[in-house]
Amino acid sequence: MATGDSAFIKKINRSMILRKIIEERFISRADLSKITHLTRATISAQVADLIEEGLILETQQEHLSVGRKPIMLSINGEAGYALGIDLDYGEITFTMSNLLGVPVCTETIHTEATEYSEILQLLINQIKTYRESYKHIPYGIVGVTIGIHGLVNKDEVIAFVPRFKWKNIHLKTDLKKEFDLNIYIENNANLSSLAERVYVYHEAENLLSVSLYSGIGLGMMMNSEFFRGNDGFAGEAGHMILVPGGKKCNCGNEGCWERYASETSFFNDLAEEMEQKNLTHRQVQKWIDEGNEKVCTKMDDFIYYLTIGINNLINLYNPDVIVLDSHLLRNNPDVIKKITENLVSSVNHYRELSISKLGVKSCAMGACAFSIKHFLDVPMLNLTYEEESYKNALI
Repeated sequence: MATGDSAFIKKINRSMILRKIIEERFISRADLSKITHLTRATISAQVADLIEEGLILETQQEHLSVGRKPIMLSINGEAGYALGIDLDYGEITFTMSNLLGVPVCTETIHTEATEYSEILQLLINQIKTYRESYKHIPYGIVGVTIGIHGLVNKDEVIAFVPRFKWKNIHLKTDLKKEFDLNIYIENNANLSSLAERVYVYHEAENLLSVSLYSGIGLGMMMNSEFFRGNDGFAGEAGHMILVPGGKKCNCGNEGCWERYASETSFFNDLAEEMEQKNLTHRQVQKWIDEGNEKVCTKMDDFIYYLTIGINNLINLYNPDVIVLDSHLLRNNPDVIKKITENLVSSVNHYRELSISKLGVKSCAMGACAFSIKHFLDVPMLNLTYEEESYKNALI
Protein backbone atom coordinates (compact mmCIF):
# COMPACT_ATOMS: atom_id res chain seq x y z
CA MET A 1 0.00 0.00 0.00
CA ALA A 2 1.32 3.44 -0.92
CA THR A 3 2.18 5.83 1.91
CA GLY A 4 -0.46 8.30 0.73
CA ASP A 5 -3.15 5.62 0.78
CA SER A 6 -2.14 4.57 4.30
CA ALA A 7 -2.29 8.16 5.59
CA PHE A 8 -5.69 8.68 3.96
CA ILE A 9 -7.13 5.51 5.51
CA LYS A 10 -5.72 6.49 8.91
CA LYS A 11 -7.41 9.89 8.58
CA ILE A 12 -10.76 8.28 7.72
CA ASN A 13 -10.48 5.87 10.66
CA ARG A 14 -9.62 8.70 13.02
CA SER A 15 -12.65 10.70 11.85
CA MET A 16 -14.93 7.67 12.30
CA ILE A 17 -13.62 6.97 15.79
CA LEU A 18 -14.04 10.59 16.93
CA ARG A 19 -17.55 10.77 15.53
CA LYS A 20 -18.63 7.59 17.33
CA ILE A 21 -17.12 8.71 20.64
CA ILE A 22 -19.03 12.00 20.33
CA GLU A 23 -22.27 10.17 19.52
CA GLU A 24 -21.98 7.68 22.38
CA ARG A 25 -20.52 10.18 24.90
CA PHE A 26 -18.85 7.28 26.76
CA ILE A 27 -17.71 4.09 25.04
CA SER A 28 -15.17 1.30 25.63
CA ARG A 29 -12.48 0.28 23.14
CA ALA A 30 -14.21 -3.06 22.61
CA ASP A 31 -17.58 -1.47 21.80
CA LEU A 32 -15.85 1.09 19.58
CA SER A 33 -14.32 -1.77 17.60
CA LYS A 34 -17.73 -3.44 17.20
CA ILE A 35 -19.50 -0.29 16.07
CA THR A 36 -16.82 0.85 13.61
CA HIS A 37 -15.82 -2.66 12.42
CA LEU A 38 -12.19 -1.66 12.90
CA THR A 39 -9.71 -4.10 14.43
CA ARG A 40 -8.82 -3.77 18.09
CA ALA A 41 -5.24 -3.05 17.08
CA THR A 42 -6.38 -0.13 14.93
CA ILE A 43 -8.61 1.19 17.71
CA SER A 44 -5.80 0.92 20.26
CA ALA A 45 -3.30 2.75 18.05
CA GLN A 46 -5.72 5.55 17.15
CA VAL A 47 -6.95 5.96 20.73
CA ALA A 48 -3.37 6.15 22.00
CA ASP A 49 -2.68 9.01 19.55
CA LEU A 50 -5.87 10.86 20.52
CA ILE A 51 -5.12 10.54 24.23
CA GLU A 52 -1.59 11.84 23.67
CA GLU A 53 -3.04 14.79 21.73
CA GLY A 54 -5.38 15.50 24.65
CA LEU A 55 -8.55 15.14 22.57
CA ILE A 56 -10.03 12.16 24.40
CA LEU A 57 -10.05 11.05 28.02
CA GLU A 58 -10.14 7.69 29.79
CA THR A 59 -12.52 7.19 32.71
CA GLN A 60 -13.39 4.11 34.76
CA GLN A 61 -17.09 3.37 34.73
CA GLU A 62 -18.64 2.44 38.05
CA HIS A 63 -21.04 -0.52 37.98
CA LEU A 64 -22.31 -3.22 40.30
CA SER A 65 -21.30 -6.33 38.38
CA VAL A 66 -18.34 -8.46 39.37
CA GLY A 67 -15.12 -8.17 37.41
CA ARG A 68 -12.94 -5.48 35.97
CA LYS A 69 -14.46 -2.06 35.54
CA PRO A 70 -14.40 -1.08 31.85
CA ILE A 71 -12.25 1.84 30.77
CA MET A 72 -14.48 4.31 28.94
CA LEU A 73 -13.43 6.85 26.33
CA SER A 74 -14.92 10.32 25.97
CA ILE A 75 -14.15 13.57 24.20
CA ASN A 76 -12.11 16.02 26.27
CA GLY A 77 -14.54 18.90 25.99
CA GLU A 78 -12.18 21.30 27.74
CA ALA A 79 -9.29 20.76 25.29
CA GLY A 80 -10.51 23.65 23.13
CA TYR A 81 -13.34 26.08 22.57
CA ALA A 82 -15.32 27.32 19.58
CA LEU A 83 -16.56 30.90 19.12
CA GLY A 84 -19.85 31.34 17.28
CA ILE A 85 -20.99 34.81 16.26
CA ASP A 86 -24.46 35.84 15.07
CA LEU A 87 -23.90 39.16 13.27
CA ASP A 88 -27.37 40.69 13.04
CA TYR A 89 -28.63 44.22 12.49
CA GLY A 90 -28.63 46.08 15.82
CA GLU A 91 -27.05 43.30 17.86
CA ILE A 92 -24.19 40.83 17.73
CA THR A 93 -24.30 37.63 19.78
CA PHE A 94 -21.10 35.84 20.83
CA THR A 95 -21.34 32.25 22.09
CA MET A 96 -18.36 30.26 23.30
CA SER A 97 -18.77 26.48 23.55
CA ASN A 98 -16.52 23.61 24.52
CA LEU A 99 -15.75 20.73 22.10
CA LEU A 100 -18.98 18.99 23.11
CA GLY A 101 -20.98 22.00 21.97
CA VAL A 102 -21.93 23.00 25.51
CA PRO A 103 -22.12 26.81 25.74
CA VAL A 104 -19.96 28.27 28.50
CA CYS A 105 -20.42 31.95 27.70
CA THR A 106 -23.01 33.92 25.71
CA GLU A 107 -22.97 37.68 25.33
CA THR A 108 -25.09 39.99 23.17
CA ILE A 109 -23.79 43.44 22.27
CA HIS A 110 -26.33 46.00 21.06
CA THR A 111 -25.05 48.50 18.55
CA GLU A 112 -26.42 51.16 16.22
CA ALA A 113 -23.36 50.85 13.97
CA THR A 114 -23.90 49.85 10.35
CA GLU A 115 -20.62 50.99 8.80
CA TYR A 116 -18.41 48.02 7.98
CA SER A 117 -15.30 49.57 9.55
CA GLU A 118 -17.08 50.04 12.90
CA ILE A 119 -18.48 46.50 12.95
CA LEU A 120 -15.10 45.08 11.95
CA GLN A 121 -13.35 46.86 14.81
CA LEU A 122 -16.01 45.68 17.26
CA LEU A 123 -15.48 42.08 16.12
CA ILE A 124 -11.69 42.42 16.36
CA ASN A 125 -11.90 43.79 19.91
CA GLN A 126 -14.23 41.03 21.08
CA ILE A 127 -12.27 38.21 19.46
CA LYS A 128 -9.07 39.54 21.06
CA THR A 129 -10.75 39.48 24.46
CA TYR A 130 -11.92 35.89 24.02
CA ARG A 131 -8.58 34.76 22.65
CA GLU A 132 -6.80 36.21 25.70
CA SER A 133 -9.27 34.54 28.08
CA TYR A 134 -8.74 31.09 26.54
CA LYS A 135 -5.03 31.24 25.70
CA HIS A 136 -4.17 28.85 28.57
CA ILE A 137 -6.37 26.08 27.08
CA PRO A 138 -4.39 23.39 25.17
CA TYR A 139 -5.99 24.16 21.79
CA GLY A 140 -7.31 27.62 22.68
CA ILE A 141 -10.01 28.81 20.30
CA VAL A 142 -10.29 26.10 17.64
CA GLY A 143 -12.36 28.23 15.28
CA VAL A 144 -14.42 31.39 14.85
CA THR A 145 -17.56 31.10 12.70
CA ILE A 146 -19.63 34.17 11.87
CA GLY A 147 -23.26 33.95 10.74
CA ILE A 148 -24.24 36.63 8.21
CA HIS A 149 -27.87 37.70 7.62
CA GLY A 150 -27.35 38.02 3.90
CA LEU A 151 -25.72 36.45 0.87
CA VAL A 152 -22.38 34.69 1.34
CA ASN A 153 -20.71 33.14 -1.70
CA LYS A 154 -18.73 29.90 -1.88
CA ASP A 155 -15.48 31.82 -1.30
CA GLU A 156 -16.90 33.14 2.00
CA VAL A 157 -17.13 36.67 0.63
CA ILE A 158 -20.18 38.61 1.83
CA ALA A 159 -21.98 39.44 -1.40
CA PHE A 160 -24.84 41.48 0.06
CA VAL A 161 -26.40 42.27 3.44
CA PRO A 162 -29.68 44.16 2.85
CA ARG A 163 -30.05 45.88 6.23
CA PHE A 164 -26.39 46.96 6.40
CA LYS A 165 -26.25 47.82 2.67
CA TRP A 166 -22.96 45.90 2.47
CA LYS A 167 -21.73 44.59 -0.88
CA ASN A 168 -18.66 42.45 -1.64
CA ILE A 169 -17.25 42.55 1.88
CA HIS A 170 -14.11 40.48 2.58
CA LEU A 171 -14.62 40.03 6.32
CA LYS A 172 -12.67 36.78 6.52
CA THR A 173 -9.62 38.32 4.83
CA ASP A 174 -9.72 41.34 7.13
CA LEU A 175 -9.97 39.20 10.27
CA LYS A 176 -7.17 36.89 9.11
CA LYS A 177 -4.90 39.95 9.01
CA GLU A 178 -5.45 40.29 12.76
CA PHE A 179 -5.68 36.68 13.94
CA ASP A 180 -3.93 33.38 13.31
CA LEU A 181 -7.21 31.53 13.83
CA ASN A 182 -9.48 29.31 11.76
CA ILE A 183 -12.18 31.75 10.63
CA TYR A 184 -15.33 30.83 8.71
CA ILE A 185 -18.05 33.04 7.21
CA GLU A 186 -21.44 31.45 6.59
CA ASN A 187 -25.07 32.38 5.97
CA ASN A 188 -27.04 32.54 9.23
CA ALA A 189 -29.90 30.34 7.99
CA ASN A 190 -27.44 27.61 7.01
CA LEU A 191 -25.91 27.70 10.48
CA SER A 192 -29.38 27.50 12.05
CA SER A 193 -30.16 24.41 10.00
CA LEU A 194 -26.86 22.86 11.11
CA ALA A 195 -27.72 23.57 14.76
CA GLU A 196 -31.10 21.87 14.37
CA ARG A 197 -29.43 18.82 12.78
CA VAL A 198 -26.53 18.64 15.28
CA TYR A 199 -28.40 19.35 18.54
CA VAL A 200 -31.94 18.09 17.98
CA TYR A 201 -32.65 16.02 14.85
CA HIS A 202 -29.77 13.54 14.78
CA GLU A 203 -31.43 11.20 12.29
CA ALA A 204 -32.57 13.87 9.81
CA GLU A 205 -30.20 13.86 6.84
CA ASN A 206 -32.52 16.17 4.89
CA LEU A 207 -33.69 19.10 7.00
CA LEU A 208 -35.13 22.54 6.28
CA SER A 209 -34.91 25.34 8.84
CA VAL A 210 -37.20 28.31 8.16
CA SER A 211 -36.61 31.53 10.11
CA LEU A 212 -39.53 33.99 10.13
CA TYR A 213 -38.17 37.06 11.94
CA SER A 214 -37.13 40.17 9.96
CA GLY A 215 -37.65 38.32 6.67
CA ILE A 216 -37.74 34.63 5.79
CA GLY A 217 -34.47 32.72 5.78
CA LEU A 218 -34.14 29.12 4.66
CA GLY A 219 -31.30 26.84 5.72
CA MET A 220 -31.07 23.51 3.92
CA MET A 221 -29.26 20.35 4.97
CA MET A 222 -29.34 17.81 2.15
CA ASN A 223 -27.64 14.47 2.85
CA SER A 224 -26.21 16.18 5.96
CA GLU A 225 -24.47 18.86 3.87
CA PHE A 226 -25.42 22.46 3.14
CA PHE A 227 -27.31 22.88 -0.11
CA ARG A 228 -25.77 26.08 -1.44
CA GLY A 229 -26.58 26.30 -5.16
CA ASN A 230 -24.22 27.40 -7.92
CA ASP A 231 -22.74 30.49 -6.25
CA GLY A 232 -23.72 29.76 -2.65
CA PHE A 233 -26.91 31.82 -2.72
CA ALA A 234 -29.53 29.04 -2.55
CA GLY A 235 -32.17 29.35 0.15
CA GLU A 236 -33.69 32.76 -0.63
CA ALA A 237 -37.16 31.26 -0.28
CA GLY A 238 -38.51 34.47 1.21
CA HIS A 239 -38.36 35.96 -2.27
CA MET A 240 -40.36 33.33 -4.11
CA ILE A 241 -43.48 35.04 -5.44
CA LEU A 242 -46.60 33.91 -3.63
CA VAL A 243 -49.03 36.60 -4.81
CA PRO A 244 -48.37 37.86 -8.38
CA GLY A 245 -48.69 41.63 -8.43
CA GLY A 246 -48.89 41.69 -4.64
CA LYS A 247 -47.10 43.78 -2.04
CA LYS A 248 -43.88 45.48 -3.15
CA CYS A 249 -40.74 43.85 -1.78
CA ASN A 250 -37.32 45.42 -1.16
CA CYS A 251 -35.81 42.89 -3.57
CA GLY A 252 -37.66 44.56 -6.48
CA ASN A 253 -40.37 41.95 -6.98
CA GLU A 254 -43.99 42.08 -5.94
CA GLY A 255 -45.79 39.49 -3.83
CA CYS A 256 -42.77 37.81 -2.18
CA TRP A 257 -43.45 35.21 0.52
CA GLU A 258 -41.75 37.23 3.28
CA ARG A 259 -44.11 40.16 2.62
CA TYR A 260 -46.94 37.90 3.83
CA ALA A 261 -45.45 35.40 6.28
CA SER A 262 -42.55 37.03 8.16
CA GLU A 263 -42.99 38.43 11.65
CA THR A 264 -41.92 41.89 10.50
CA SER A 265 -44.68 41.98 7.88
CA PHE A 266 -47.20 40.62 10.37
CA PHE A 267 -46.37 43.32 12.93
CA ASN A 268 -46.28 46.13 10.36
CA ASP A 269 -49.67 45.16 8.94
CA LEU A 270 -51.19 44.65 12.39
CA ALA A 271 -49.87 48.01 13.67
CA GLU A 272 -51.60 49.72 10.75
CA GLU A 273 -54.81 47.74 11.31
CA MET A 274 -54.87 48.46 15.07
CA GLU A 275 -53.59 52.05 14.61
CA GLN A 276 -50.93 51.42 17.23
CA LYS A 277 -47.16 51.72 16.84
CA ASN A 278 -44.36 49.70 18.48
CA LEU A 279 -46.35 46.53 19.04
CA THR A 280 -44.74 43.86 21.21
CA HIS A 281 -45.14 40.08 21.21
CA ARG A 282 -46.69 40.34 24.68
CA GLN A 283 -49.36 42.79 23.49
CA VAL A 284 -50.16 40.69 20.42
CA GLN A 285 -50.38 37.53 22.52
CA LYS A 286 -52.75 39.26 24.94
CA TRP A 287 -55.06 40.17 22.04
CA ILE A 288 -54.92 36.60 20.69
CA ASP A 289 -55.71 35.16 24.14
CA GLU A 290 -58.64 37.58 24.44
CA GLY A 291 -59.92 36.51 21.02
CA ASN A 292 -59.58 39.94 19.41
CA GLU A 293 -61.25 39.49 16.02
CA LYS A 294 -58.91 41.72 13.99
CA VAL A 295 -55.76 40.16 15.48
CA CYS A 296 -57.02 36.60 15.12
CA THR A 297 -57.93 37.28 11.47
CA LYS A 298 -54.40 38.61 10.86
CA MET A 299 -52.98 35.51 12.53
CA ASP A 300 -55.12 33.27 10.32
CA ASP A 301 -53.85 35.13 7.23
CA PHE A 302 -50.26 34.73 8.47
CA ILE A 303 -50.76 30.96 8.89
CA TYR A 304 -52.47 30.70 5.49
CA TYR A 305 -49.60 32.29 3.56
CA LEU A 306 -47.03 30.49 5.68
CA THR A 307 -48.66 27.17 4.77
CA ILE A 308 -48.55 27.92 1.04
CA GLY A 309 -44.81 28.54 1.22
CA ILE A 310 -44.19 25.42 3.32
CA ASN A 311 -46.20 23.38 0.82
CA ASN A 312 -43.91 24.62 -1.97
CA LEU A 313 -40.76 23.81 0.02
CA ILE A 314 -41.94 20.29 0.82
CA ASN A 315 -42.67 19.54 -2.82
CA LEU A 316 -39.36 21.01 -3.95
CA TYR A 317 -37.07 19.32 -1.42
CA ASN A 318 -38.92 16.34 0.12
CA PRO A 319 -37.27 16.87 3.55
CA ASP A 320 -37.33 14.57 6.58
CA VAL A 321 -37.94 17.50 8.92
CA ILE A 322 -39.11 21.11 8.56
CA VAL A 323 -38.29 23.34 11.54
CA LEU A 324 -40.01 26.72 11.88
CA ASP A 325 -38.34 29.43 13.97
CA SER A 326 -40.69 32.19 15.12
CA HIS A 327 -41.73 33.84 18.40
CA LEU A 328 -45.30 34.04 17.13
CA LEU A 329 -45.46 30.31 16.52
CA ARG A 330 -43.61 29.46 19.73
CA ASN A 331 -46.21 31.41 21.70
CA ASN A 332 -48.99 29.59 19.82
CA PRO A 333 -47.80 25.99 19.30
CA ASP A 334 -51.29 24.85 18.27
CA VAL A 335 -50.70 26.52 14.89
CA ILE A 336 -48.58 23.53 13.85
CA LYS A 337 -51.77 21.47 13.86
CA LYS A 338 -53.50 24.13 11.71
CA ILE A 339 -50.60 24.21 9.24
CA THR A 340 -50.50 20.41 9.03
CA GLU A 341 -54.24 20.26 8.41
CA ASN A 342 -53.80 22.67 5.50
CA LEU A 343 -51.05 20.57 3.87
CA VAL A 344 -53.62 18.48 2.04
CA SER A 345 -51.77 17.71 -1.21
CA SER A 346 -51.38 13.98 -1.88
CA VAL A 347 -47.83 14.59 -3.14
CA ASN A 348 -46.65 16.18 0.15
CA HIS A 349 -44.10 13.90 1.77
CA TYR A 350 -42.23 14.78 4.97
CA ARG A 351 -41.72 13.17 8.38
CA GLU A 352 -42.05 16.01 10.86
CA LEU A 353 -43.05 19.68 11.03
CA SER A 354 -42.12 21.40 14.29
CA ILE A 355 -41.27 24.68 16.02
CA SER A 356 -37.60 25.23 16.82
CA LYS A 357 -36.51 24.46 20.38
CA LEU A 358 -33.34 26.50 19.83
CA GLY A 359 -35.00 29.69 18.58
CA VAL A 360 -32.80 32.75 18.11
CA LYS A 361 -29.88 30.85 19.68
CA SER A 362 -29.64 28.53 16.68
CA CYS A 363 -27.33 30.67 14.52
CA ALA A 364 -24.61 31.14 17.16
CA MET A 365 -24.88 27.51 18.30
CA GLY A 366 -24.69 26.30 14.71
CA ALA A 367 -21.61 28.51 14.30
CA CYS A 368 -19.95 26.80 17.27
CA ALA A 369 -20.82 23.37 15.85
CA PHE A 370 -19.40 24.38 12.46
CA SER A 371 -16.01 25.22 14.01
CA ILE A 372 -15.97 22.02 16.09
CA LYS A 373 -16.84 19.92 13.05
CA HIS A 374 -13.93 21.39 11.10
CA PHE A 375 -11.48 21.15 14.00
CA LEU A 376 -12.21 17.47 14.67
CA ASP A 377 -12.49 16.82 10.91
CA VAL A 378 -15.69 14.77 11.19
CA PRO A 379 -18.49 14.67 8.60
CA MET A 380 -21.23 15.34 11.15
CA LEU A 381 -21.76 15.84 14.88
CA ASN A 382 -24.45 14.54 17.22
CA LEU A 383 -24.38 16.85 20.23
CA THR A 384 -26.75 17.32 23.17
CA TYR A 385 -28.67 20.55 23.74
CA GLU A 386 -29.51 21.47 27.32
CA GLU A 387 -31.52 24.65 27.88
CA GLU A 388 -30.17 24.98 31.41
CA SER A 389 -26.56 25.01 30.14
CA TYR A 390 -27.38 27.84 27.75
CA LYS A 391 -29.07 29.88 30.48
CA ASN A 392 -26.08 29.40 32.77
CA ALA A 393 -23.78 30.67 30.01
CA LEU A 394 -25.56 34.00 29.60
CA ILE A 395 -23.56 37.08 30.60
